[in-house]
Amino acid sequence: MDQSTDNRYLPKQYVKITTPDWVKNATLYELNIRQFSEEGSFRAVERHLPRLKKMGIDIIWLMPVQPIGELHRKGSLGSYYSVKDYLKINPEFGTEEDFRSLVKAIHDQGMYVILDWVANHTSWDNELVTLHPDWYMKSRKGTFQSTRWRDYDDIIELDYRHPDLRKYMTDTMKFWINEYQIDGYRCDIASFVPLDFWENVREELDRIKSVFMLAEAEDKELHRKAFDSTYNWTLWNILHQIAINNVSVKTLTEAYIAEHVSIFPKAGIRMNFIDNHDKNSWEGNQYSNFGDALKAVTVFTFLMDGIPLVYSGQEAGLDRSLAFFEKDPIEWKSHENEELYTTLFELKHKNQALWNGNFGGEMIRIMNDRMDQVISFVREKNGDKVLAFINLSKESFIVQLDTSFDTGIYTNLFTVEKKIVSETLIMTMEPWEYIVLHNSKEI
Repeated sequence: MDQSTDNRYLPKQYVKITTPDWVKNATLYELNIRQFSEEGSFRAVERHLPRLKKMGIDIIWLMPVQPIGELHRKGSLGSYYSVKDYLKINPEFGTEEDFRSLVKAIHDQGMYVILDWVANHTSWDNELVTLHPDWYMKSRKGTFQSTRWRDYDDIIELDYRHPDLRKYMTDTMKFWINEYQIDGYRCDIASFVPLDFWENVREELDRIKSVFMLAEAEDKELHRKAFDSTYNWTLWNILHQIAINNVSVKTLTEAYIAEHVSIFPKAGIRMNFIDNHDKNSWEGNQYSNFGDALKAVTVFTFLMDGIPLVYSGQEAGLDRSLAFFEKDPIEWKSHENEELYTTLFELKHKNQALWNGNFGGEMIRIMNDRMDQVISFVREKNGDKVLAFINLSKESFIVQLDTSFDTGIYTNLFTVEKKIVSETLIMTMEPWEYIVLHNSKEI
């Protein structure tokens, strides 16, 4: 018997969902509405959209827009993630018409919008507490309880053993797509909610339109039938250790990337980030977390396979933690970060090697004689090619690289000079220096 015709021996595709085509080379921007302007409104956000589009942003992730609970509220304004009503708009940000206008303005710029969704818990004064108290987890005392083992006392946890709760939550997610034409969701602590719930949600949402779903979680299994993208917390932690504690680059290459390229489904998309609202609010800012390594690790996370994220204010050099429960607007100014992002995102859009998931090329290691300090790799897809050489250390040295498989003439992304790459490449690298070569035809 011809074994190739026996289904038992054919490779099986792990990821069963289809990622929207518009995600193939997309970038993400997390938008903190409260702190985005002095007004903290939807209307004020609209003024920034042309700038974000010019910088190369494709998908706007709006932090939760629903009303915030008042009972047991933290601070004077409360947490976005303490949802009082799943179907209403937070008056702090504007009206329903203001939100409609913002979604339309995002779409008019050729961008897409996903909404932050909090399915695990509600505020204490959500109407569900009165209407459906049985939908909530209870403590040993029989009282409502916050997320177990965490200091989240402004919220109480839902109990997904109830089919009616699952239907309600699914219907409310469908409501925002039908009513406001949003394009998907970023789902808060997604792994705290049962996987079978998310898998059904994805199926029902995709019947309305092809959505993009981002999970705040790292679990591989979430990609199978529910989410297009998951968080890359592990990458952030390793890069942080390299930047602050001089950990060897082999921690990145041999302990993480080796496993990533071998085990993680190619159709799955990791979200790579230097900052986000959680890191910024509770664990420092991009400068305190990465110091002199900031640009180098930024370049790496944007070139590694995965979808890159920019958090509100990073492009303006945000160098502090934004208050989470109070008004604390970002100071907008011109900054070199914005130029760096724009350059990298232009390359990502044009060069297929850097596209997301199955659309892009695999990271292939380029060997060098400074493997403890230099990460070097190539990505290639349909003739498009990007070579990256990044010194992830505070030392300067001469490095020799085996580029025998990648000979040719390339363009240096940041100097725009032509570079001949022979079978062996020898160069001097300064601390935290990065060199990106590409063969893109349109840049």
